Amino acid sequence: MDGAGLVQALAALDLGVEPRDGANLPAVRVGVERLLALMKRLRDSPEFSFDMLVDHTAVDWNQEGRFECLYNLCSTTHGHQLLVSVSVPRDNPVVPSVAGLWAIAEWQEREVFDLMGVLYDGHPDLRRLF
Repeated sequence: MDGAGLVQALAALDLGVEPRDGANLPAVRVGVERLLALMKRLRDSPEFSFDMLVDHTAVDWNQEGRFECLYNLCSTTHGHQLLVSVSVPRDNPVVPSVAGLWAIAEWQEREVFDLMGVLYDGHPDLRRLF
């Protein structure tokens, strides 16, 4: 499935997924309350099979009063990539941890926590790296 087809397939799910513009790869945004359900579906569903979390970071949109958490996923089975975005308010930056889905997220979430102050609900060892 090509990038546009991937975004359309995700938008058709009942998970509140919307296309996200401005990325150089297929990208979607989702509400924080649906992030974990979407990520499980992306990893576990054979039509998606996103078995690798390549990178996770956050952008501080200070003027807008929010952080945008970005997850770069890869499917080694299908050979496609996807950027998943979730926004949280700067005054309560809590996101569910995906460390239970991809082990590398444990370190990536700790880095974002340490540098940006985003809290990861359910993280097994949320402490500073630096």
